Amino acid sequence: QFKLIVENPEKPVASGLQVTAVVEYYPESEEDLQDRLLLLIEDDIVDIPLLGLIPCCYLEIESDINFGAVIANSKIISKEINIANHGSSSGAFKISYDGVVLLNIEPTSGVVEPKSIKKVKVDICTDVPRIIKEVIKVELEGHGCTEVWIKAVVVERVLKVLGVSCGNVLECINFGPVYFGSSKTEQISLYNESPECTDWVAVLEDNAIGGEMGTDLQRSADAVLQDLSLKNRTRDIDVSTLILCIPNQGTLQPYEKSLVTLCFSPKRFKRDFGVNDSSLKQDYVLFLRFEAVGNKDGYLQALDDGTAFTVNHPHHMELALTGSGLPVMLTFNPGPVIKFMDCFLGEQTQVLCTLRNESESLPVTFSFCKTAHFNIFPEKGKIKKRSAKDVIFSFSPHQIGTFKVKQVVDIIGTGLENNNLQVSKTKSFHRMYLSFIGVCKSKRKNILFKVNPGITPMISNATGQFVADGTGRYTDTAPVAILKSSQTQIHTHRINRNCNGDALTAFPNDRAASIRPSERNKKYRTIFTKTERYNYIDPEFSYTDCERLSKEEHKEYYADFISSLRQRRLQKDAARQFYIYNNSVSIGLKPAEGLVSPKISITDFHKEKLQFKMFPLDENCLLTSRKLAAIGSKSSIKEIWSGLSAMPYSTQEKEDCSLTLTSKQLHQIFIGPSTMDFGDVCVYSTTARKLHIINNLLVHIWIQIKIEIDELQQTGPLSQVVPPLTKTHIPIVFETNTLGMFKRSFTYTINNQHLGHVLVVANAVSVELELSAREVILNPIPGYLAETEFRTTVRVYNSRNHPAEFTWKPIITDRGTAFSIRPTKGFVEAYRDLECEVVWHPGFNSPEEGEFNLCVRKGNTIKLKCFAKVTIHK
Repeated sequence: QFKLIVENPEKPVASGLQVTAVVEYYPESEEDLQDRLLLLIEDDIVDIPLLGLIPCCYLEIESDINFGAVIANSKIISKEINIANHGSSSGAFKISYDGVVLLNIEPTSGVVEPKSIKKVKVDICTDVPRIIKEVIKVELEGHGCTEVWIKAVVVERVLKVLGVSCGNVLECINFGPVYFGSSKTEQISLYNESPECTDWVAVLEDNAIGGEMGTDLQRSADAVLQDLSLKNRTRDIDVSTLILCIPNQGTLQPYEKSLVTLCFSPKRFKRDFGVNDSSLKQDYVLFLRFEAVGNKDGYLQALDDGTAFTVNHPHHMELALTGSGLPVMLTFNPGPVIKFMDCFLGEQTQVLCTLRNESESLPVTFSFCKTAHFNIFPEKGKIKKRSAKDVIFSFSPHQIGTFKVKQVVDIIGTGLENNNLQVSKTKSFHRMYLSFIGVCKSKRKNILFKVNPGITPMISNATGQFVADGTGRYTDTAPVAILKSSQTQIHTHRINRNCNGDALTAFPNDRAASIRPSERNKKYRTIFTKTERYNYIDPEFSYTDCERLSKEEHKEYYADFISSLRQRRLQKDAARQFYIYNNSVSIGLKPAEGLVSPKISITDFHKEKLQFKMFPLDENCLLTSRKLAAIGSKSSIKEIWSGLSAMPYSTQEKEDCSLTLTSKQLHQIFIGPSTMDFGDVCVYSTTARKLHIINNLLVHIWIQIKIEIDELQQTGPLSQVVPPLTKTHIPIVFETNTLGMFKRSFTYTINNQHLGHVLVVANAVSVELELSAREVILNPIPGYLAETEFRTTVRVYNSRNHPAEFTWKPIITDRGTAFSIRPTKGFVEAYRDLECEVVWHPGFNSPEEGEFNLCVRKGNTIKLKCFAKVTIHK
């Protein structure tokens, strides 16, 4: 079957030349052949083996599929395994698996073409944490049976709170004592001990069991129970103002740590009027939990009746926060009113004051504000706990008089900026006030007179002989006496009788001021003759006409500018007041105008539970459990079943549905349950479950569902725009024609950006009926003759979701049968039952036993045994 085609050379082959021989192989049967070819070279013989092989396949498959570590989030994940054919003919394969962990293997059989690869898809479900190590058997043509291992480690999503320095898991952070109004920060590390990226959010539990706000834990139980007024006040306090978490949401990569800063800012809760609580300590115990966003298993489940409820047991890490709020206990001795001794101008008096810090836990840092005429040394300082410090107050007046000054004492500590809550700095968080009283008296001055040498000065005594030395040296300007000329007519010259009445009159002793520049639009006349006075105007120092006009324009410009600022400020204040009082709750009444707040008694506290007021949640503030409950209760009331838009149409809807939501916002959207368990579902039947959607945000959201599963194709609508604070649902319809366990997942998106999934679980079974009893005994009815019929009943139950068609078929023996059942055939509706009557007909040769088969169309068959209890009377 081998053929050699060659022309052997007659002469030797020169160097560089070649001889070509062709060997043909033409098999006549499917078997491998072997031969040899002899090559004679001079005296050497070369043996060349010839092999003729028939075409065959050579299949090869990978030994294992490793999914690695994955999160238990009820998601269907898939991987592919390759079956390669390295042979020259097609090869068949067949996969078998008898376990329950692997969901789907496609395809389980097939043919691999030569020099090609066939991909086999393997699905697993990450519903529970476990270690998956399964084996599937693969039969390869020409290779035998091969085992392929499927490996995976399904773990829970875990968030851990670790210490920054030690790295250990933290369960509690004790802030210790902190002054009211100040802040104290602690840093922690949030660790994602998961193999997948995790979005997280911090939620403050303000209604948790064991939480305390403003209670002195060192007091006795009786004292705390008597002071229920504080408990009633603190239940409506926004606890998110006490604890600040920076950041309070974010994203952690697999096995990544993130630094989180916690800030504790205690605030004083005032008790009833008349109770002095200035020195009371207030303790706080709060719980902060860090939750993973997107896990709805613990939040929303569907009840059998179709309602929804929330369960507060998700996968989270809880951290206890403890701390105490203390008032500033700084006393002054003497104080708070300090009186200085009287002193004269230029002198100084001092008072020694002792500042004592009465606090047993914290030091205090003080700073005195600057005050005119008073000096303090030292102006600032720090006093340790249970210690004192001396401060000198000095009174150095700069003018004569009595001074009553309020001295401000700032207490310095760490606080948060009002405009930026994430920045803490050293500032004044508390102020105390002292009253300083000081009197400065004037000194008596001896006036020395000297003889007038003959020149009459500007100011002299009545005789003009003696002049007070030094009296006029303190005058800055020459005295000018001005009098209305219309008020006197003494010695008025007849020429000036008709002068204007508004002219000003200068006294004779103002000659020194007559040459200074004066106002050009005013005229001055003498006091007696009313003659117009001459005023010299220096052109080098006085304003020109253009300069005077420019000056007036500048005055008008700045006056208009200040007036416009004032008008704008008034308009903003009016608008602010309008928005404050323009609501359905407030009617514009100002507090403390005669209205007395009602007092809540203990009985009212137990009867009525006050609801937390719902406000729009700020991105900087923490989420609290009471805020979420308040918003959720409002959205649950506003329930819409139909009429929602499939796409955003209005401008507001388009703007809202294009937003990229944060982790905190996604945490307030409930879509679930994330695992929809239909239970036992009959084939060829249709069953629906509700996928609940609760939007607790103040904006619209757009939900789009993508389903590629044949069993869920009747689900609709697949797109809905959910309004703010609204609850709705989408019916998920399941229908299958295949018996067995069903596990598939479909995906949905929020605002066409944020992805989620829902797992659908069902057990497809055939129709089935059940009997109330497998054996019945027919007794005679008392008072009836023995020949009458015996009767009893048996009940048929249908516990599945599809109507069942049944037929009673008697089992007839050699003796026949004396039993009958009515009705002999019929239907039992889903989740209903039907009562059937069994009758025994007595006779001479009637058998006392009988059997029936309950045959369900496309379902099960049940055997019923019947016995007649006959009593023989003599």
